[in-house]
Amino acid sequence: MIQEEQLIDFVTPYYIDKDIMHDLSHIRRVVQSAKKLFKYYPSANEEIIILAAHFHGFIYKDEAAIRQFLSDRNVEESLVDFICKVAWESQKDEEAQSLEGRILHDAHLIEGGKTYIIVKCLVTGTARGQTLEETIDIIEQRILGRFHCYLPEAKEIYKEMHDFAEQFIRDLKAGLEEA
Repeated sequence: MIQEEQLIDFVTPYYIDKDIMHDLSHIRRVVQSAKKLFKYYPSANEEIIILAAHFHGFIYKDEAAIRQFLSDRNVEESLVDFICKVAWESQKDEEAQSLEGRILHDAHLIEGGKTYIIVKCLVTGTARGQTLEETIDIIEQRILGRFHCYLPEAKEIYKEMHDFAEQFIRDLKAGLEEA
């Protein structure tokens, strides 16, 4: 459908100024996670998921440009609609209805493995100039217990990530209180 070089050329400007947890390496990690889930869902359209993954980081800012990019490459309008729907469904706060949206949503949540929730929050907090205490508060108030995966294979991975993050924050807070 779309050549990878064209896709990367189009999306790169949208990711160039993002922090290291939200740049193109983030998209590569999400795609890698999605590919691990594909093997359980052979009926899912891998190409749709990969395209939507690349748009996932800016669908909420420039959906019109995404639609134009796809249309300019002769992608059927119904397929453009579906790709955009899947990109939206990948957002952590969105409700995924399609299989492709569920795969991408879950891949977004499980990217990076067991320690990734903590790593991503600490790096992102630092990039935003937050104090450690502010970052801990954000993890407790906005991350832990808030998100869920749809697919059983992803649920297991996300539970391990969540449990690790929860214990990490408990240990960190205890250590900070002792200091």
